[in-house]
Amino acid sequence: MLQRSQEFYTLMNQRRSVRFISPEPVPREVIDNVIRTAGTAPSGAHTEPWTFVVVSDPKTKHQVRLIVEEEEEINYRQRMGDKWVHDLAKLRTNWIKEYLDEAPYLVLIFKQTYGILPNGKKNTHYYNEISVSISCGILLAALQNVGLVTVTSTPLNCGPQLRLLLKRPTNEKLLMLLPVGYPASGATVPDLKRKPLDDIMVHM
Repeated sequence: MLQRSQEFYTLMNQRRSVRFISPEPVPREVIDNVIRTAGTAPSGAHTEPWTFVVVSDPKTKHQVRLIVEEEEEINYRQRMGDKWVHDLAKLRTNWIKEYLDEAPYLVLIFKQTYGILPNGKKNTHYYNEISVSISCGILLAALQNVGLVTVTSTPLNCGPQLRLLLKRPTNEKLLMLLPVGYPASGATVPDLKRKPLDDIMVHM
């Protein structure tokens, strides 16, 4: 047990947000299994309030990119404020998102704010955002486990347009967008340090 815990920590501690993603094809079955794994997350009253939209069609990926880049430029120039933009400078991020075209898959995670029963009535989805957020964490671990990379993206003000593009119903709201693939040759990541255990755990 101790060895397994250490091995899993070592694996996950290698995880990084990667913005340089190879177009090399990834087997669809691997993505299916990763999504299945994310679907094992706990949820309020076992409502499973998540929808994972997997996009591999190049034209649709490019449409996603156009929507995201248009809104992100406004975000960087107007909405986010100087401090936010300054804090992101060390990560060298901007509104240009080449990886949205280059990654073999885009996974867009939607939270279902409520469900629809067979009789057409609404079904309450308790703690839907927390439940879907937990599933996203498991998804990130599953991607790391199979040797794929991503960068977590929550594109501000893009949700409604992307929902329409992907023909999702009105009860679904975009929570996260993940480009998924192998790291590109020569991909680099910021040299970030994680807090030590004593800074994140209180043992009583």
